[in-house]
Amino acid sequence: MKLNLPNQITVARLLLAVVFFILLAQYSQRDPRPWMLDVAAAIFIVAAITDFLDGYLARKKGLVTALGRILDPLADKVLVCGAFILFAGSIFVDAEGRNVTGVSAWMAVVIVTRELLVTGLRGFNEAQGKVFGASIHGKLKMWMQSIAAPAILLIVAHRETWTGGTFFSVLKTVLIWLTLVVTALSTVQYLIRSRYILDEDTDS
Repeated sequence: MKLNLPNQITVARLLLAVVFFILLAQYSQRDPRPWMLDVAAAIFIVAAITDFLDGYLARKKGLVTALGRILDPLADKVLVCGAFILFAGSIFVDAEGRNVTGVSAWMAVVIVTRELLVTGLRGFNEAQGKVFGASIHGKLKMWMQSIAAPAILLIVAHRETWTGGTFFSVLKTVLIWLTLVVTALSTVQYLIRSRYILDEDTDS
């Protein structure tokens, strides 16, 4: 099977996600190595850029395919969900038992649940022949997550060496809560869209 350029870029994003996870799996806050978080943040940023690039090329060159419509959101969800699950995990717990990312397990659950729910809604509606592409709320959610994740990594890596540590600590908290709010709002918007589609199916 030959993949077109946008789909090749999407597959590359999946591979970047794997490298990202492998790298973070080697990290421990009890023996912190800031360079690992710097590299992980750079990988995440490159992967986020490919998300914009593959969609742009697919639309510009008329290369939107059924495979791409499956792979693209899958790659996004794998990268984002994996990142926030790791943020809430033990690798970021320091010697005093605190998770330095500020991401709690319930926050990761909210993000993962949203992605699973929207995937289910998209699959159901498109199986009914209804187009269920990403909305502006979904894109805003992805951009917010793509900003928050590398920012969290960089702040954790350099929180003790950067001047204005309190500012960056507050910034990290604000980014996390903004991400949760935008994620929740996008979920509501997708539920509303799906409700109207289901109503149309009922009336027909």
